[in-house]
Amino acid sequence: MHGEYKEPGGKLVVVDLDVEGGALRNVRVAGDFFLEPDEAILQIDAALEGAPAHTDAAGLAARLTAALPKTAVLFGLSPDGIAIAVRRALSGATEWSDHDWQLIHDPAQPPALHMALDEVLTAEVAAGRRPPTLRVWEWASPAVIIGSFQSLRNEVDPAGAERHGFAVVRRISGGGAMFVEPQSTITYSLSVPESLVSGLSYADSYAYLDDWVLGALAGIGVKAWYQPLNDIATDVGKIAGAAQKRTAGGGVLHHVTMAYDIDAGKMADVLRIGREKLSGKGTASAGKRVDPLARQTGLPRAEVIERMIGAFRRRYGLADGSVTADEMARARDLAATKFSSQEWTARVP
Repeated sequence: MHGEYKEPGGKLVVVDLDVEGGALRNVRVAGDFFLEPDEAILQIDAALEGAPAHTDAAGLAARLTAALPKTAVLFGLSPDGIAIAVRRALSGATEWSDHDWQLIHDPAQPPALHMALDEVLTAEVAAGRRPPTLRVWEWASPAVIIGSFQSLRNEVDPAGAERHGFAVVRRISGGGAMFVEPQSTITYSLSVPESLVSGLSYADSYAYLDDWVLGALAGIGVKAWYQPLNDIATDVGKIAGAAQKRTAGGGVLHHVTMAYDIDAGKMADVLRIGREKLSGKGTASAGKRVDPLARQTGLPRAEVIERMIGAFRRRYGLADGSVTADEMARARDLAATKFSSQEWTARVP
């Protein structure tokens, strides 16, 4: 069995192993990490040898921590990362390079249709009828997109939304509200098979699926990191938030909204951002909660998007694609019957 895991900001860890009699055998850990002293690699292998195959990642990490001498120096890897690589080997996880990735970057669409496309495309990936897909969104109109479990009345000021022409829609993933203006936001979705995140905890999968975008941001001069659970942050502020939905058919939807530019006053007029949320972020106003990419990069929005797509393509390969006629027909139906309905939008009043 073979498993790989690259810790965000770290190096690649590769594990090859057998399972005999319910225990790990012939364990070999490798990778492009740094480790001192040399013999510590043998101690890592020995610590995993014979471990029950059902041991979870925390248990495997504990075995590794106990076996390593206090003088050992691990650079680019950790006991937790090694343990995750083992669990991915045992679960038959796939790697990014195992898949032929497809890009969808279509003209602007209405907010409700974007919600529906996420649901349809992820179902198609789960069913094996579509390859794993990176979809970059273009917005036809301003919108507030609330999380699946958020209260409509607690999150949105209806008078403010109407005054500024914002539609309000609810997505299928959890998390917080997205404040979107067409040329001020960068949004993308990853629709992937569950095998890509197999062996990862729910929290770890967030950083794993967005490790590529941290590299893309670094390429345009933005040093960013993942701030658990679902924020992408820099030393001058948050720039993005992620959300996920695991589907019953074995698909994973992971989407991210990045602030390219923002009208803080308008956002405060449309969103009911609670005092508790603001105090928890250590800020006094909504405008200070995000730091847009326009200010940090000085690049046009379209160029930021193209550089992000280019970074993904260089790392994993990416063929240009499109939404099929059948997928679009189903998405339009869902947009009309579900995502535009008051029953869905106000399902948590």
